[in-house]
Amino acid sequence: MSEQKSNTKFNPLRFLSFKGRYRTLHLTWFAFFLTFVAWFNMAPLATTMKADLALTDSDLKVLMICNVALTVPARVIIGMLLDKFGPRKTFTTLLMVLAIPSFVFALGNTMVQLVISRLFLSIIGAGFVIGIRMVSEWFPPNELGEAEGIYGGFGNFGSAASAMLLPIIALNFFGGENGWRYAIMLTGAATFIYGIIYYNSVEDTPPGKTYQRPKKAGALEVTSWGSLFGYIFFLIPMLAVLGLLAWKLTLTGFMPTQAAHIIYGLLTALFVFQAWKAYDVNADTLREGYEEDDQYSFTQVGILNFCYFNNFGSELAVVSMLPWFFQDTWGLTPQTAGLLGASFAFMNLFARPSGGFLSDKMNSRRWTLIILTGVIATLYFVMSTLSSAWPLAGAVVLVMCTSFFVQAGEGATYAIVPLVKKRVSGQIAGMVGAYGTVGAVTFLTVYSFVTPSQFFMFIGSTATICTILAVFFLKEPKGSFDVEHADDVAIGNVAEKPSRSGSPSVTLR
Repeated sequence: MSEQKSNTKFNPLRFLSFKGRYRTLHLTWFAFFLTFVAWFNMAPLATTMKADLALTDSDLKVLMICNVALTVPARVIIGMLLDKFGPRKTFTTLLMVLAIPSFVFALGNTMVQLVISRLFLSIIGAGFVIGIRMVSEWFPPNELGEAEGIYGGFGNFGSAASAMLLPIIALNFFGGENGWRYAIMLTGAATFIYGIIYYNSVEDTPPGKTYQRPKKAGALEVTSWGSLFGYIFFLIPMLAVLGLLAWKLTLTGFMPTQAAHIIYGLLTALFVFQAWKAYDVNADTLREGYEEDDQYSFTQVGILNFCYFNNFGSELAVVSMLPWFFQDTWGLTPQTAGLLGASFAFMNLFARPSGGFLSDKMNSRRWTLIILTGVIATLYFVMSTLSSAWPLAGAVVLVMCTSFFVQAGEGATYAIVPLVKKRVSGQIAGMVGAYGTVGAVTFLTVYSFVTPSQFFMFIGSTATICTILAVFFLKEPKGSFDVEHADDVAIGNVAEKPSRSGSPSVTLR
């Protein structure tokens, strides 16, 4: 098959349409947006909660740890369910089921209730990976970067929307000491209702296209023995970060050391089980062998893991520490420092789509990601020089510039993820997304031991290593800029193919 390249004229307004694949995109990013509103519904109301329930600072730290604790394994598990059942059912179930812990948390009066409900609610952070596959089903490779960037950027804005809107809703609409409870319940109601709307409004694939599923479930399908060992190796950090969270809970005094030791043992046993499961799922097919055009290298997944570890992980970590950094360095009020710190996340609305757009237009997704990661490293090194000697305006400009390239790097990363291997793209997206959370926990742990300057220097160093690895080992995905996905042709499914007249026609291969 000869590659089919797009000769469609660039029309930046096409994404404003609410028809066809654009309709699916908008419905899907809004689902993701609501998951982030619900996931981050505690932080903006924490002060009110603390006063109402007589919580301590240590209690709030425990709840914040719980808010990310299950996100890492959930993204991997959701990726598996997504590849098996499809994004429509998976997203709907996630939205509706995880409305329950929102209600339980809102009604909680004890730390046990709050911790358990917060742990379950952290699973909603896995919603991101579902839309990655949904968008890749509806958009061709030559538009995929921008479409995934819009999905990720607008969806991620849910965290900023939660911070801006929930305090207003709690105070102005509900008022009183229980206003925070009603505001959090509202986020649960919104996800539940939208789950019903989403199920009745989208389909997994365009008409005439078959949804591809992995050959076996339970672990990521790989196509070589080397990739199998690489996959097992990359399971270690995802479990290690859960052990790190358990250790941090012992530092807060919430968990006894003996309980942490039990968790470490369980995580070790879980790793052994996952390693065996990965072998069990893949061994038979690896012995039979894969056709050359059906193979992919797990090295590509590993590099994307590290890229997202660095860009999205650093975003979450920097957003968490930046308000305090501004307040302490320039003597600002908490309100002003918080506003300036929020600018880092606010850039998502256009920075992440910009990264996807550049990936679509630079004719090399690989070099787009390499260049952006190199710029990220440079800017973090410059941020390591920030001090009170810098003018505040200059510091803000530097921070916003860094934010732009960090989030553009996220967009460029997920412009590649769905193109690695279509039928397991949900699991790949889940693993890459999980490494973003692994990065956040890692960077914040490092931050607890070093100065802000050393913290930024550390992130810059990891970005440098990531850039070097990408230069030598990252490959351009096959068919990066075609008008149809390579796997749709190779597997032999029914797929939508543009006719010479420009209108779509259905072709059976």
